[in-house]
Amino acid sequence: MRSGFFHYVFAATAATIVSGAVAERCDFVAYLVYSSMVTGFIYPVLTHWAWSRNGWLANGMDYEGDEGMFNIAYYDFAGSGIVHMCGGTAAFVGAWTMGPRIGRFDKETGTPIDIKGHSVPLAALGGFILLFGFFAFNGSSQGSISSPGDGTAVSISVVNTVIAGSSGAFLTMILNKLKWIGDGKWSFLTTLNGCLTGMVASCSGVSQYYTYAAFVVGLGGGVFYMIFTWLVLRLRVDDPLDATAVHFGGGLWGVIAVAFMSKDFGIFYHRDRKSGLHLAWQLVGMVSVTLWTGLICLIMFMTLKKIGYLRVPFDYELKGLDIPKHGEPAYPSEAYGHGWADKGDTLQAMVKKSFASSLAAVSTEGGPIVNAYMNTPEKMTGNPEVDALRKRQHYSASGSTTSVATDSTLL
Repeated sequence: MRSGFFHYVFAATAATIVSGAVAERCDFVAYLVYSSMVTGFIYPVLTHWAWSRNGWLANGMDYEGDEGMFNIAYYDFAGSGIVHMCGGTAAFVGAWTMGPRIGRFDKETGTPIDIKGHSVPLAALGGFILLFGFFAFNGSSQGSISSPGDGTAVSISVVNTVIAGSSGAFLTMILNKLKWIGDGKWSFLTTLNGCLTGMVASCSGVSQYYTYAAFVVGLGGGVFYMIFTWLVLRLRVDDPLDATAVHFGGGLWGVIAVAFMSKDFGIFYHRDRKSGLHLAWQLVGMVSVTLWTGLICLIMFMTLKKIGYLRVPFDYELKGLDIPKHGEPAYPSEAYGHGWADKGDTLQAMVKKSFASSLAAVSTEGGPIVNAYMNTPEKMTGNPEVDALRKRQHYSASGSTTSVATDSTLL
């Protein structure tokens, strides 16, 4: 039961990675199909290969050395390859098959055009939830807390996760500030993705690293994030959340890094045939995950595209999927406006009515001092809606029509 719930959560993680790369244009039917395929078929095969007793990656091969026979196998403690490279590969194939969002690239030059998200604070909240979740994601991969050494392994995993995320965030922030590498800005969102990439990279060997090694792995995650972000844009693939760079790029580096940084078999510490064979098996696992996931996802997404269930119609993508697809506005018209009907443009009218009612109540009940203040246009509040209404009320009372017409345009 414990193992089943554990893999249920990991499978869901692999599937949700894809949603970020196909955001704002993916048909809901396609979402259901690829989520079912990733969680029900693609991920279970990979986890059998790498984490079951009978898996060929988990069993590896026996080799003969000076000290007798020894076994070398693929190592992935918390899923840099099995979870994150799987999700990152599926995300890239999905985004490539689906094509970019409307207006994402200049039609003539191919230059990327930024499409801003609607809320950086909500993105920050989502990033914080992921950062916090990584502690359990990596720590729980030990699979037990009651056996000797379990507590030590879990605590090391949590500490190394924080260290790798911090160094990844720091380096990504610096690299993005450099104009010949990034955009020359102190980007919060880029820093957040760098932190996530560092944590993704740490997964594979998080219980095997010394603290300074986790720091180095996080730095590598930041570098891989910047490289894959640039590469995806060069290929004109639209990945709104940089899911490919964070999960495939970070996972790729994580699978390789453990062969160098592991205190038990890393090349930097042992420099022998065994450590070299460990690197070879990490590369085999990396290629296997990519090919298996990429091939199945290519067939799946191309089939959905062929039958017309991959991408939403043009007008749906342009105006939003919430109302035509689901019948519920994600952002109620009374708060934002959505453009799908006359009711979508009522916000301004509601503001006018609300302020007009408030001013009328004040002017009739506030007494002579308040009335004099409210009817003097020079006493401005700094709010253009309120100020315009006050000026209109004043000039209407004085019989002037010119200022009324002029100031009403503010509303």
